[in-house]
Amino acid sequence: MTNIDIVHKLWSLCDVLRDDGINYSDYVTELVLLLFIKMEYEQVQNNLNFKHKLPVGCRWTDLTDKVGLLRLNHYRQMLTDLGASSDPLIAAIYSEAQTRLIEPHHFDQLIKNLDAIDWFSARQDGLGDLYEGLLAKNASETKSGAGQYFTTRPLIDSIIRVIQPRAGEVIQDPAAGTAGFLIAADAYIKQNSNDHSDLDERGRHFQRNEAFIGIELVPGTRRLALMNCLLHGIEGSSEGVIRLGNTLGQAGVNLPKADLILSNPPFGTAKGGGGPTRDDLTHKTSNKQLAFLQHIYNGLKAGGRAAVVVPDNVLFDAGVGTDVRRELMDKCNLHTILRLPTGIFYAQGVKTNVLFFQKGSVENPKQQEGCTQRVWVYNLRSNMPNFGKRTTFGAYHLQPFEDAYGDNPNGNSQRAENVEGVGDLSRFRVFTREEIRERGDSLDISWLKNTDSLNSVDLPTPEILASEIMTELTEALHDLEQLMQELEAGYD
Repeated sequence: MTNIDIVHKLWSLCDVLRDDGINYSDYVTELVLLLFIKMEYEQVQNNLNFKHKLPVGCRWTDLTDKVGLLRLNHYRQMLTDLGASSDPLIAAIYSEAQTRLIEPHHFDQLIKNLDAIDWFSARQDGLGDLYEGLLAKNASETKSGAGQYFTTRPLIDSIIRVIQPRAGEVIQDPAAGTAGFLIAADAYIKQNSNDHSDLDERGRHFQRNEAFIGIELVPGTRRLALMNCLLHGIEGSSEGVIRLGNTLGQAGVNLPKADLILSNPPFGTAKGGGGPTRDDLTHKTSNKQLAFLQHIYNGLKAGGRAAVVVPDNVLFDAGVGTDVRRELMDKCNLHTILRLPTGIFYAQGVKTNVLFFQKGSVENPKQQEGCTQRVWVYNLRSNMPNFGKRTTFGAYHLQPFEDAYGDNPNGNSQRAENVEGVGDLSRFRVFTREEIRERGDSLDISWLKNTDSLNSVDLPTPEILASEIMTELTEALHDLEQLMQELEAGYD
């Protein structure tokens, strides 16, 4: 039984929980509270040197030796005890955790079904990867609403391959979600350090406890992220790899400078029109992506690098948007933009890009002005399929971009405008800083024409078109609101 088979098996157990009044939106949280206890037991069975993270009385065998109401009541007490654990990481994972299961026979059936799974195969394939597969399955269910926390794995892996995380680096995700970027970076480093055996003990300790750090605003999502990290062998500090807090508040100010920042920040504007509460961001805005982008380029060490997913409006917004882009290109070498196709995120109609940049210039990592001299743009959007559940987005679609990007993580490989065509027909083109300045410092650069743009059969669905229109109207209203505020301030 493969991990994919087990994920489908675990997902089918939702039918048991649904009979107890638990819907899809609560299913994964309900399951993983129990699943983490089971996985910890499986790790001990697979590795005699593995130390129990859970105390006596709160382990899988403490559930299997009971039945009925006695078992369910013991589980309820287990959750309370784990939430009050002296281990701050276990306490964080099970903080305020409760089960909504009511019927003892439903809980008995759940335990029985979990015990019947071929866990030996799962241990061989990696329990962490199994868990992440469950998170991906949850994200793909649009009713769950979990897609906002999940970046498609082929995209994450492609970013990791070109940005090349290294052992000894501090790697940060200020909008961690379920920790997908950090998990992938750790896997890449393990692959390139012989599973850390090439490192000395100090280096191994650093990778387990100090290399990765993230922030997540939503407590339930942080719970999933902490479990994800632990199951992949990343422990972090006493409070775990993922801190609970708001990056656009004091929690973000307290983050250490990073060698590498990888992130897919949340889209949209701050609720209630309020912006970040931080005083260290030069350009005040309620646009969360613009605020996160400022945090990221200011949070890099000199010479540090970043890859960040942003929606289209970050590339063309006027006013504060222009100011943020100028500051980014001044303080960093924005060497590459990957324009992504639509349909690869679970929110309909979202158009996104990946910005790749390095703090400082190629010649001087401490340079503060004029660091960007040219920007390479890879257009992976035009003349691409409409991705979704029917047409899945995979590593195959990203391979030409990786080849064009080159072997240098900072975009310094020799490049050419000859991907699938020449000149205006190439997917990869370079634009000088002066050319961008002539565009009003807009990075919304397109040149390829959709060859099937007039074919109504290939147009996006009405729902996607409506979503795109709504997004553009919302951004326009936001710009008008900012303009009104500036005009009012001028009369004071």
